[in-house]
Amino acid sequence: MICVRMNVTLIAFSAAIAYLLGGLSTGMRLFGAEADWRPSRSLGIGLGFAGLLLHAIFLYIGLFTAAGLNLSFFNALSLAAWSVAGLLLVSSLSKPVENLAILALPLAAIMVLLDLRFPGSHLLGENAGWELRIHVLTSMLAYSLLTLASAQAILLAVQDNHLRRHHPGGFIRALPPLQTMESLLFEMISLGFVLLSVALGTGFLYLEDMFAQHLVHKTVLSIVAWIAFAMLLWGRYRFGWRGRKAIRWTLVGFMVLMLAYFGSKAVVELILRR
Repeated sequence: MICVRMNVTLIAFSAAIAYLLGGLSTGMRLFGAEADWRPSRSLGIGLGFAGLLLHAIFLYIGLFTAAGLNLSFFNALSLAAWSVAGLLLVSSLSKPVENLAILALPLAAIMVLLDLRFPGSHLLGENAGWELRIHVLTSMLAYSLLTLASAQAILLAVQDNHLRRHHPGGFIRALPPLQTMESLLFEMISLGFVLLSVALGTGFLYLEDMFAQHLVHKTVLSIVAWIAFAMLLWGRYRFGWRGRKAIRWTLVGFMVLMLAYFGSKAVVELILRR
């Protein structure tokens, strides 16, 4: 048992180190002076994939138990962080989104270590219906994509601020053009919105009594977040919303969505101990 625990600890720390090195490599490439040596783009991505693989092994050990799927609070956070990192790294093979690694990879490293330090048990039994399984899967993917969208919005805000002040430094020059960054943002939001819609739809299929199931806050906040993203996409289509208005709506929707899932989950599991 001690040997197994040591192996799990080694895997978790190795994953965290690989993630941190991947984020550091990306940061050095973005923020380093032109005269300095800069790591290659492929180095940061490669280190990220190494962390992703080790993180997957760590998650497999903690998530899949004989009694069912363990979706405790920190396990769920770790799984969401893994999904974010995975979507980012796979997308970076064909799109210029690897700059988001400076936020996503260190965050994933922190989630791995928190999951290692605070193990818990909140089982999704093997008898769970297909609606619940699809709900869990699409929820995680939606949260992951919209998390990436919020990180993209933050970078877009920094880029927009620098350009408005006429300070297009090395960091800004390393980013794709503003229009490309904005297009990527709305691609992420559009797909995330579709997945969130599926997650809400399948969630209502197994919702019987939201008060008895302690799902009132989660349900209401998820709907509010869905409305926020729907209004953002409508505003983009109808009125051409962009820039700061799009960034604000993205971050508001993201914060409400995170409160819906992880805020409610923290209250139920960590405070109410249910």
